Amino acid sequence: MDSANFVHLHLHSQYSLLDGAIRIGDLLKKVKDCHMPAVAMTDHGNMFGTLEFYLKCKDKGIKPIIGSEVYIAPQSRLLKQAPTSADPVTSYHLILLCENMTGFKNLSYLVSAGYKEGFYRRPRIDKELLLKHKEGLIVLSACLQGEVAYLAGRNKMDEAKAAASWYAENFPGSYFIELQENKLPEQDIANRRLMQIAKELELPLVATNDCHYLNQEDARAHEILLCIQTGKTMSDPSRMAFSVDEFYVKTPQEMAAAFHYAPEALSNTVKIAERCELAFDFKTYYFPAYNAPEGETLDQQLERESTLGLVERLKKIRIKYDLTEEQEQGYHDRLRIELDCIKQMGFPGYFLIVADFINWAKDHGIPVGPGRGSAAGSLVAYCIKITDIDPMPYNLLFERFLNPERISMPDIDVDFCQDRREEVIQYMVDKYGRDRVCQIITFGTMAARGVIRDVGRALDLTFGEVDRIAKLVPEVLGITLDKALEQEPKLKELMAADAKVKEVMTVALRLEGLARHASTHAAGLVVAPKQMEEFCPVYKDQKTGSLTTQYSMKYVEKIGLVKFDFLGLKNLTVIDNAVKHIRSGKDPDFDITLLRDDDAESYKLLQAGNTTGVFQLESSGMKELLVKLKPSCFEDIIAVCALYRPGPLGSGMVDDFIERKHGRKQTVYDLPQLEPVLKDTYGVIVYQEQVMQIARSLAGYSLGGADLLRRAMGKKDAEQMAKERDKFLEGAEKLGLDLKKSAAIFDLMAKFAEYGFNKSHSAAYALVAYQTAFLKAHYPVEFMAALLTEDMGNTDKVIKSIGDCREMGIEVLPPDINESARSFRVLERAMRFGLGAVKNVGEGAIEAIIEARGEGPFKDIFDFCERVDLRRVNKRVIEALIKCGAFDCTGAKRAQLMAGLEDAAATGQRVQQERESAQASLFGAAEIVRSSNGGSNRLPDIPEWDEKYRLGCEKEAIGFFITGHPLDRYVADMRRFSTVDCSTIMEAKEKSEIKICGVPASLKELITKKGDRMAFLSLEDLCGAVEVVVFPETYARCSEILRGDDPIHVTGAVEQSEKGSKVMASEIILLRDLVERETRRVNFTIDAKEADPGKLTTLKGIISRYQGVCRSFLHLDIENSSRVTIKLSDAYKVSASEELTVEVSNLFGYNAVSFE
Repeated sequence: MDSANFVHLHLHSQYSLLDGAIRIGDLLKKVKDCHMPAVAMTDHGNMFGTLEFYLKCKDKGIKPIIGSEVYIAPQSRLLKQAPTSADPVTSYHLILLCENMTGFKNLSYLVSAGYKEGFYRRPRIDKELLLKHKEGLIVLSACLQGEVAYLAGRNKMDEAKAAASWYAENFPGSYFIELQENKLPEQDIANRRLMQIAKELELPLVATNDCHYLNQEDARAHEILLCIQTGKTMSDPSRMAFSVDEFYVKTPQEMAAAFHYAPEALSNTVKIAERCELAFDFKTYYFPAYNAPEGETLDQQLERESTLGLVERLKKIRIKYDLTEEQEQGYHDRLRIELDCIKQMGFPGYFLIVADFINWAKDHGIPVGPGRGSAAGSLVAYCIKITDIDPMPYNLLFERFLNPERISMPDIDVDFCQDRREEVIQYMVDKYGRDRVCQIITFGTMAARGVIRDVGRALDLTFGEVDRIAKLVPEVLGITLDKALEQEPKLKELMAADAKVKEVMTVALRLEGLARHASTHAAGLVVAPKQMEEFCPVYKDQKTGSLTTQYSMKYVEKIGLVKFDFLGLKNLTVIDNAVKHIRSGKDPDFDITLLRDDDAESYKLLQAGNTTGVFQLESSGMKELLVKLKPSCFEDIIAVCALYRPGPLGSGMVDDFIERKHGRKQTVYDLPQLEPVLKDTYGVIVYQEQVMQIARSLAGYSLGGADLLRRAMGKKDAEQMAKERDKFLEGAEKLGLDLKKSAAIFDLMAKFAEYGFNKSHSAAYALVAYQTAFLKAHYPVEFMAALLTEDMGNTDKVIKSIGDCREMGIEVLPPDINESARSFRVLERAMRFGLGAVKNVGEGAIEAIIEARGEGPFKDIFDFCERVDLRRVNKRVIEALIKCGAFDCTGAKRAQLMAGLEDAAATGQRVQQERESAQASLFGAAEIVRSSNGGSNRLPDIPEWDEKYRLGCEKEAIGFFITGHPLDRYVADMRRFSTVDCSTIMEAKEKSEIKICGVPASLKELITKKGDRMAFLSLEDLCGAVEVVVFPETYARCSEILRGDDPIHVTGAVEQSEKGSKVMASEIILLRDLVERETRRVNFTIDAKEADPGKLTTLKGIISRYQGVCRSFLHLDIENSSRVTIKLSDAYKVSASEELTVEVSNLFGYNAVSFE
């Protein structure tokens, strides 16, 4: 069939963020169905979707026309001032289409400059810049917001004509007057005047439709999309909206009918399309400009550095292990193979670039990870210090990283200390140039739950109504609304019962998956050999100022730019700080790189599941796996890191591994050739590398060919798999192997390939896990101090780690004015919080305290206020220090200190002022104090704060409890009545009923649309905090107790998500009420030595005051670990109340009461 006589040249895809609603795939299907030979994409001010569009068009046999609807500043792009009534325009629209690759580069420069230089409300360019980059561009005058149409529409015909003349003169033969037919009255007026200008200036016309959505019925969804963009609702009369439903991808027939009066405007669209020819080079790699030393090539430099590096590495390896000559030769042979392959593939420069920035980081004290991904399998990378894990002992394969039989860009991801990652990025910018280094863009999309929330807000639904719909979408990774409707029948029921819900879901289904916003990829960094715009347009985030590519990761790699992944890893900082603590204390020569991998204490720690803070191994599920598996060698840790994933856990592989490791299940090898490959994993195929090694051993594959087999298995390409199966069996037959067994092994490999993990990556992360386990086992105080320093911003983690310290017998001490440094200080079996942990105590105050302390320790608060510079340490700072316990070392009570602070500060102020005055030269400081206050320096004699208040102040000052916890007294009751705590709630099944105890930490109340009150509660226990949602019915019963700080008991259904757990409360009561209600027996447990007649008489009096229904038992503990139990008569039945517990505990000085 003949092609249509029309091509859309003005069209906005989803990359006109929250404005265009056209998906590229849907567009191309419609274009194909309408027999249009080509189509343009002209997104607002950007080229985000350019390559995706180009490649998908080519794939469908449609000619791609690349362009952009740019914003042109009326004057200079650098002039950024608010519009006025006299000058209301900040930018005009203009369509630019790329006629050739020169035009493409020029457009790339222009849209980049819009973000980098001209951004004011929109990314703007100006005519000066347009003239510099005009070659290869075709210009259309754009919509009603185009300069010519805008002026013509306001009957400023001379100005409109002048503007058109300027474009016609500067773009001879490439400037077209654009007409649109969209039923807007103002468009009809503009069209008549535009045609008049075109006639007078003899300019060609072109017909477009400014497409923003695919089909006419999508107009309402698009209107809602605009509300989402502008933060308005559909009921807001001031919202931005298109008043007609004509901005869709019309068929050629519809366009022909609309432009019956101007057939040349239609035929010109095809003529323009025929002029546009773009051809990208997807075969060339563009490495950053890296220069070898004079007189050397890059090949020679890599060879020299690798050879010297191997000599240095072998020296360290020999310190740890004995090496045979044969083993040493194996290193040299492997190095030769790798170097030859790297040179043959043309990648020496890449290795040298990576080694350069990694070694710069190491030289500047920035912790770098031992490796990540398949690069850990390269000996060259190990020799030039890109990685720090030796690939030889663990059978890590170079071919898994670089395959000579499938040339593709190497990909080395690097972990840096998360606090200093930006320094390495800055080094790259300084070395290669700001205009050549960019981070990579990524696009947030309107995912299933998110799009429901966005649409619901735009349609004016309340939070509760939207939340109810969104929460019906199952919490499954990658869930779509279509799948949600299949999996959750309640969604369909709600749609059928409620028209509002039906509209939300109908619109959400249309908008789901559209790009919502641009952000920066967490790790990717691109370095080009010339200015980035030569290869790829650039986007600037106006809030952060960071530059990113306008193409996402996949397309940046497609055009041959070199991408590096710089990731931030907290654990590297933890290791580095722990090592610093060790070197400054117990072992000045400690070197973590010299650790052997067979330390018994480290494995004991792992086998016990004592892995809080241990990299990769600290989740409760992982702890459970470690206890079952009981790792006893480094290969086991590598395996654990690979096995703890949903696929292997669900396949039975993990159970097989454990049973075979412990000899409870026999390990059988179908063919003897499998044993060397699978011995370390007890006959279970765990790694992708094992698939490759089996292919080599059983079928004679080269490792490069085996890597291609692994890829085919991973993709489940049936056609390719059939070919590989024949090849595998042919190879096995040549080696004389049993074909039936070989076929079964191939099928087993194919089955496990979907679960197989990259061993190189697993080994590198296992090394970090092992190092953290070693530090925790041998230097627990130093390790936990480093861990707490890194986690200070995360209260839940700090609470968990403090609990872990107590279990390990490490005392966690509060800040101290005489002992604390800025950060944690390591003592023998204790650690002390630093002054930097205290809220309101800034860097200046800490410096002042440490400076003054240089003269000797502070004796009391008066001494402190006299010596410390009170201009830097104000009363607010001192209050915080008192509250957190930093003055406890003076022997004074916190209540006294707070009461006496005013006097101490006033005295200190006078002393410091007089010291600076002339009197200081005549009298000593002691004389000044005596004359000021008669030498009293005494604190008021008042009782200490009660425990609840004291701990509350501590938490206020430091963010958590250190010297105790309000719940310490309730631990037994909490265990008795809870099914989970904040550290185990994540393991509870979705929607299951749980019971949890804690104290209300914060409460946020809100009013529902019906006028009822509900609340969001943060519930804190000894392990962390969890959010509790309290709906109106429950809240009406318990609102008063949620405003207090007494321990409560919550029953409810748990909801799990990526952000954490939430409890939907069905019942909330005070813990003490539950204890009283459920307790049948009260135990009084007393040390026999303290059971003197006086105390027993007092105890009898207390019991008589708290009469109740619970039977009482008196337990007397005797010296030789024996106990006498006396069942008290019915006259001593008591009430199981908190007050009883407090009185008895105060009498004996310890908790002597327990309930059953």
